[in-house]
Amino acid sequence: MQYCYFDTPLGIAKIEGNSEGISKISILESVAETNKAIPNNLQDCVDQLKEYFKGKRKQFNLKLNPEGTVFQKQVWQAINSIPYGKTISYLDLSKQLGNVKAIRAVANANGKNPLWIVVPCHRVIGSDGSLTGYAGGLYRKKWLLEHENPIKQQKLFN
Repeated sequence: MQYCYFDTPLGIAKIEGNSEGISKISILESVAETNKAIPNNLQDCVDQLKEYFKGKRKQFNLKLNPEGTVFQKQVWQAINSIPYGKTISYLDLSKQLGNVKAIRAVANANGKNPLWIVVPCHRVIGSDGSLTGYAGGLYRKKWLLEHENPIKQQKLFN
């Protein structure tokens, strides 16, 4: 397994993967030194994340290889279909997966998403619109949602 660290507007991110694909992307709470040389298997992921943060990428095109249960992978696949700049509630996600009673299991799987930003679990919110639960911290979730859907200031004068 190869890994690298790189700086983002939200802190240092760690990417793990190999020739089979990217297995984990996480944001660190502690300081780590960023890599000068990025392993070839991870370079495309770093480049695409940098484009995302610059506002130039809305979809990721990466070979992914996360570890998880069959159910978790189903939830992550459903999360991956949430369009850029949009949100969905945990309840609606449960309905989309065909079992409204699985809302807690869906929320738990969402919280175990190992692919920060690339599988956009930050786009899943509470039914009342609240920014419930986010492993990276609610301030990061808020930042990501605002990054994807900035409020446009209207012109007061021509």
